[in-house]
Order: sequence, then structure tokens, then C-alpha cells
Amino acid sequence: MLPSSPSPFSQPGRKGADSGAIAPSQSGSRFDRLNKVLQGNQSPDEVFAALMPLLGELLGCHRCFLYLRSPDTGLGRVPFCWRRTKDVPEVYDADWKAEPSSLAAEDPLFAAALRTAPSIFVEDVQSAPPHLVNPDFERENFGHRALVHAHLCRDGQLWGVLQPCVFDRPRIWKEGDRYLISHVVEQITPLAIQYVTREVES
Repeated sequence: MLPSSPSPFSQPGRKGADSGAIAPSQSGSRFDRLNKVLQGNQSPDEVFAALMPLLGELLGCHRCFLYLRSPDTGLGRVPFCWRRTKDVPEVYDADWKAEPSSLAAEDPLFAAALRTAPSIFVEDVQSAPPHLVNPDFERENFGHRALVHAHLCRDGQLWGVLQPCVFDRPRIWKEGDRYLISHVVEQITPLAIQYVTREVES
């Protein structure tokens, strides 16, 4: 995704991998709450605006943003970003802008997304394999410690990346988290295509 310039975010005294981060909601009601947003017959803008804080809450994350792009023009933008507190760096783009030609070479996660590889769950940026994550790039541009790089793809093309993340420690992404992300990606990919087509390609 396009670089931003976040400042470091940490919470002293909290160490070690965490399976729940900030006490995510129990899975029993998670899909009910999600489906009210995803299946509410709202516009893509309304769905995405409501989804970012809800997904951040349900997964117990510090930040959740949605990067949308046109696979035909290479223009991208982060129009939706939720932060748990103001201490968390914001990732937001006011306008559409061209993706740097070097981005895929610098960011293995984005390169994987362009290949329409399955979504990637990074439990610790600092210890992830270098072919999967460039820790320097992640630290300089995003500042997070653990993240989901969820790929919104259709017919061999990348239309967006959904990225919930945690800042202060590693995070174990459980089976329920992975299923939830898969469900959300399936539901919002058509909306992402609709949004980009309306905003960029019309």
C-alpha cells in the first residue's frame, strides 16, 4: 500500500504474543453484528464507514483501514480509516494518487496482493520471513507490529487491501479471526469494485 508517515505507538509493560489483543468480542455475536452492516442494503461508502470501527472492535485492533485501487489505472487511495485512539497514526489519503513503481519491490505484502495471493496474517512484523514482510518498510510507513493484509480480488485483479493491525505486541490470529476476515473480504469485494468504478473509472 501507499506509504504514510506514522509515528511509533506503544503501550509500555505489555509484552509477548497475544491471542486477543484488546479483548475482541466473543465470536457468538460477531457475525450477527457484521452482517447487519454488510447486508444492510447501504451504499459502499456507508458500509465501509461503519465496518472499519466495527471490525477494529471485533478483532481487538488498534487501527483498521481500507486501501482501494484501480487495477487499470494504478491509482489508489485510503478513504476509510479507524483508530482506537488519537495516539495511533492515521493512514488516510484525501485524493487518489499513482502507486509508486517501486512499491511492489519494496513491499512483499503488496507484491503478494498484486499476484492475488491469499490474504496474509502477520503475527509479528519483526520475526516474519523476509520474503513475506519487509520489517523496515512496515516500521517506517505503518508502525504496526502485527497485521492482516486482506486482499480484495476479482478475476485476477487487485481492487483493495483491508488492513486491521496491532501496534504494541505480536498477535496470534486465531481460526475465528481468519474466518471472519474471509467472510468480510467476500462480502465487501463487490462493494470495493463498485466504489472504485464510480470514483475512478467512470
